[in-house]
Amino acid sequence: MSMKSSELINEVKLITQENIQILHKQFIELNAQQRSWKKDKNVWNINEVLTHLIEYANYYHQTFLHRINKTKFRQSREVFTSSPLGKAAWKSMKLGTLKNIKRKIKSPKQYNPLVGDITTNKFALELFIEKQEELLQIIDLAAEVDLKRVRIPISISKIVRLRLGDALLFVCYHNQRHMQQILNLINHPEFPKK
Repeated sequence: MSMKSSELINEVKLITQENIQILHKQFIELNAQQRSWKKDKNVWNINEVLTHLIEYANYYHQTFLHRINKTKFRQSREVFTSSPLGKAAWKSMKLGTLKNIKRKIKSPKQYNPLVGDITTNKFALELFIEKQEELLQIIDLAAEVDLKRVRIPISISKIVRLRLGDALLFVCYHNQRHMQQILNLINHPEFPKK
């Protein structure tokens, strides 16, 4: 699949900006009880979802910056072409046309707050806002390099690498997917009111 590099950059920037708006408009005023509410023990609460996203951001943002700064491919190409693996990765995260989560995907143990060694952060919301603002800066840097030639090792296997454009789409669709998960929690009929 091919698209203009500028369209890819605009897409990931728009998703990230929308996430920041949602965080400020709908999540920032939530109290501690609301942030830790679960509809059942097998479902993540808001703090757990955000802690999961922060863990991914800690890995990917650092890796993006390292690879962007280190690359010799300093010229952006007009067209970006996804690899078959890259397209499969980001497509698995992308929401459906009705903003629905099309299929559940099991989170790797090291990124799963219910089974991994992740400590849920009570300041996860504020920290994730910082991470989204950081991602906007990374996207601007990515616009200056070759999105196809810069390779990003994925979080669960340093051997498997995605093209930078595919990795940006994967991370941003993953963020968007979990933002929708939080919105679904907030809209649950049993979600505690203030």
